[in-house]
Formats: sequence, structure tokens, C-alpha cells
Amino acid sequence: MLEVMKNRRACRKFDSRPVEQEKIDEIINAGLLAPSGMGRQTSVIIAIKDKKTRDELMKYNASFGKGLFHGDIDPFYGAPVILLVIAKKDGLSMQDGCATIENMLLEATNQGLGSCWIHRAKEEIESEEVRKLLSFTGLNYDEYIGVGHVIIGYSLMDKYPEKQIKENRVFIK
Repeated sequence: MLEVMKNRRACRKFDSRPVEQEKIDEIINAGLLAPSGMGRQTSVIIAIKDKKTRDELMKYNASFGKGLFHGDIDPFYGAPVILLVIAKKDGLSMQDGCATIENMLLEATNQGLGSCWIHRAKEEIESEEVRKLLSFTGLNYDEYIGVGHVIIGYSLMDKYPEKQIKENRVFIK
């Protein structure tokens, strides 16, 4: 497991190859196995593989970027699969969703895929346009908070620099 953690990096360059459903299923399963406060399992994963839906969500996500994105910039970096994580509103929603995301990021690396954590899910889930786009789930989005996205695909990056760990981050008495 430590090797997977050492090798996990944020990927921002993907090729267009589709990701095998078996790999997506394993990544989703890893997210579902994440710890959750009091065992409530509040997080929900919405897998988006359909290119049209992905591209529409991309435009909404970019629009919430508050000046970060100009023109036709893709905040999902061309990744073919988006795993949107939302969580039922509860005192531990964000923590549950973050644990779900971290498990999926690690499993994506384990599956030989690139991945990256992308923000602005909260703004998306509060948007009527995105709620309509995601209406296929049948969820009442008033009951949920957007936590984040895990984008996955085959990385165009051959090698990443070794992870450097900053000093003075652990104290023991």
C-alpha cells in the first residue's frame, strides 16, 4: 500500500483511450469501502462516462472557477471518466466524501490509471442546470452537498518526480 501512496500523483494530461469498466468498478468499490462517520455511509458516487454529459459538466465546472479558466480550458484535463462525489447533508458529510475520494485516488493508481481531485462540486450541486444534467440519478439534490470529483484515465505522463515530504509535519511526545 505504501508503494501506491508513494506513486500517486495528480495527473493533468490524459489520452483519449476509454477506461475499462472493470477498473472503474474497482475504483468505485474502493470509494464505497472508505470509512465514514458513525458508519452512516453518506457519500454517493456519480460515474460519468458519457462524453456529452461529461462535456456539459466540464463547462459548468469551468464557469464556477472564478476566473481560473478562460476560453475552452477543460478543468477535467481531458480525462474520459469523472467520478463526482456528493454526500448526504450530515455533520460528517465532507469528511465522509473526502475519505471516499482518497480511497478512489489510491485505487486509480493501483489500477495503473492517472487521477486528480477536482473541486467545485459544491457549486455544481447547488446549480439548477447541473441538477437537471444529473437528474438521471433520481436524487433530491437539496439533501446533498457536493464534495469533489475524481477524474480518471490513462496518463500521458511517463514519469513523475519523486514525492518530496516537507519537514516539521510530525510531532511526537
